[in-house]
Parts: sequence; C-alpha cells; structure tokens
Amino acid sequence: MEAHATGLRRILVLAFCVAGIWSAYIYQGVLQETLSTKRFGPNGERFEHLAFLNLAQNVVCLIWSFIMIKIWSNGESGGAPWRSYWSAGITNTIGPAMGIEALKYISYPAQVLAKSSKMIPVMLMGSLVYGIRYTFPEYLCTFLVAGGVSTFALLKTSSKTISKLAHPNAPLGYGLCFLNLAFDGFTNATQDSLKARYPKTSAWTIMLGMNLWGTIYNMIYMFGWPHGSGFEAVDFCRQYPEAAWDIFLYCCCGAVGQNFIFLTISRFGSLANTTITTTRKFASIVISSLLSGNPLSTKQWGCVFMVFSGLSYQIYLKWQKLQRLQKKRKAL
Repeated sequence: MEAHATGLRRILVLAFCVAGIWSAYIYQGVLQETLSTKRFGPNGERFEHLAFLNLAQNVVCLIWSFIMIKIWSNGESGGAPWRSYWSAGITNTIGPAMGIEALKYISYPAQVLAKSSKMIPVMLMGSLVYGIRYTFPEYLCTFLVAGGVSTFALLKTSSKTISKLAHPNAPLGYGLCFLNLAFDGFTNATQDSLKARYPKTSAWTIMLGMNLWGTIYNMIYMFGWPHGSGFEAVDFCRQYPEAAWDIFLYCCCGAVGQNFIFLTISRFGSLANTTITTTRKFASIVISSLLSGNPLSTKQWGCVFMVFSGLSYQIYLKWQKLQRLQKKRKAL
C-alpha cells in the first residue's frame, strides 16, 4: 500500500513538472513570436530590439536565482566562484541573442526546428576533432534530424508567414540558429566542467553566475555607448506599455520554466527532462501553426515528423543505455 502511494506521488510530481515546463515554455514561445512579428500603435511599429529580451531575461533570472539561494541554501560553501563563469557568460550572451535575432528572418516553427538539431554539431565536433566513433543508430538519428531540417529549409514558405517577418532571409536566419547551437555547445561544456571541478555547485548557483555575467555583458552591449539600442528599446516600452508587459511575462516564463527543469532533473533525471522538452518543442510548432497563423504545408509537416522521429529515437537509445548501466550496477 505504501509503495503504491509512493508511486502515485511520483506520477503526480512528474505530471506537475510536465505541465510546468510545457505551459511556461510554450507561452514564452508565443510571447517571443508575438514580440518579433506584432505591430504596435497606429503606425504599426515593430519591436526591432530583440536582443533586449536577453538582457531582461538575465536580470529577472539573476534576481530569481538570488532569492532561491537565500530561501533554499543552508549556508553551504564550496561552489564555483562567480568569476569562473565569465567565459561561459560570453557564449551564453551571444548564442541566445543570435537565436532570437533569427526570428527577424525565419518563422518561429523554422527556428524551433533548427534549434532542435543540436546533436548535429555535437557529433561533427566529436568525430572530426576528438575522433569519437558513433554507432549506426546514432548516425540514423542525425540523418533524420539533418534531413528534416534541410528539407524544411528548402521548401517554399507560405506568403502569409513571410509577410509577418521583419526581414525575410532564410539562409541568414538558419545560419544564426546554427551559430546559436555552436555557442550553446561551448556553454554546456563549460558548465559541465565547472560542475565537475566544484561538485557542491547547485543549479541555482550556476543560474546566478551565468545571469550575472550575462547582465554585465548585455548592459555593456545595450547601453555602453550613447546610441546603444537599449535606450531605443526602453523608449519603445515607454511608448507602448503593452510591449513592456509582454517582455516581463516572457522573462517570468523563463524563470519559472527553469524551476521546473531543475525539479525534473533532481527527481527524475536528465533523460526525463530531455523527453519533456523535446515533446514541448513539437507542441510549440503545432500551437504556432494553429494560433499564430503560420500555416505549414503537408511536406513541411512531414519534415517536422522526420526531425522529431530522430529526436525520439535518440531518447530511446539513451534510455536503453541507462537500462544497461543499471543492470551492470545491480550485477556488481
């Protein structure tokens, strides 16, 4: 009876995590797409300063992580010093800025699909630089994802979707997305290295360090000179409070979503988190197509399913590997 109650409790917590991640990041995606395509005021002005979203996100997450550390930390020391995040902070500032900037040139579904292909640069770097050999199923996953994204990019985008973009330019948009993935790869590797060197470093400490340096770099970039775009972004928000409210909600969604990701990883592991975030990306594309008026052709939907088939197969391979490791540990 007690085991049944414990199992039910885990299912409820997992359902809570799924609902939290999906709702926070799907709504954040809607807000991101709104800010990149919506026209404000009688003159139909666009919010052109999308890099300002990163600064606002850094500030909100910095405050949020500081509050969480004060609430949950037990005065433990031994975590990574804040200065050690400076290099990862650079790539974590440039990468997301490129991802958001891509929305000026390609649609939101195209951006989500391109950013789902993180395994491609990882495997390329692994095989070319480090000489890592991958299995046939791993190459098959990469082929499905790469083929789906490439075909989606080559197919003609609907005129309705193109009309919403600020500066339609598919090669530039996809190029920015893949540069975003490259910078993210360095950021993740640096975070893993810091975690290995300082095992007592908590998720909140990492979040605080990353967003502290991100705030510093973005403040310099946005306000470091008299004609920095940050001043124009602030003036735009003053002129159109609706845009300021959307930005605030966008940042809150990011902070809340981080909470649920940390909770999922701590309770169920990174594999469960990967599964939830992957399915969330697919749901984001569906919702964008239905609610935001970004119609996809039958061939484009085929590409979407091709990409997420590859991602799903990759998750299954990770699950199999995890099961084998658990059996070996039991045997020992």
